[in-house]
Amino acid sequence: MSTQRWFNPQLPQMLQGAVLFSYVNAAFAVIALLSGASAIEMVIVLGGVGAFGIANERKWGYVLCLVASIVFLVLQVMFFFIWPFVFSSMLSLLFSVFLVALLLHPTSRSYQRIYFR
Repeated sequence: MSTQRWFNPQLPQMLQGAVLFSYVNAAFAVIALLSGASAIEMVIVLGGVGAFGIANERKWGYVLCLVASIVFLVLQVMFFFIWPFVFSSMLSLLFSVFLVALLLHPTSRSYQRIYFR
């Protein structure tokens, strides 16, 4: 019997944080999409789908979440240089760096390389 989970408490702490953080980002992106924001939020929603794959220990989930977070980080860096002194752009940039750091941490990388299917 195959079970699908939204959160896996047996993942390393770094991957647990990345999953939760990706879900929170995806929830805010869905709200922004419903309010008529641009399609940039679709990248974040894909990161939420990748977080579901990480919670179920799938390599495609890790890759999707990592690619979506790196693309979002690049976009945040571009926005930061356009509006450098806006607090929300600084905060978004900080959170984007944090998510990429969680996913690229050596513990996260080694765990997904060994245990993910």
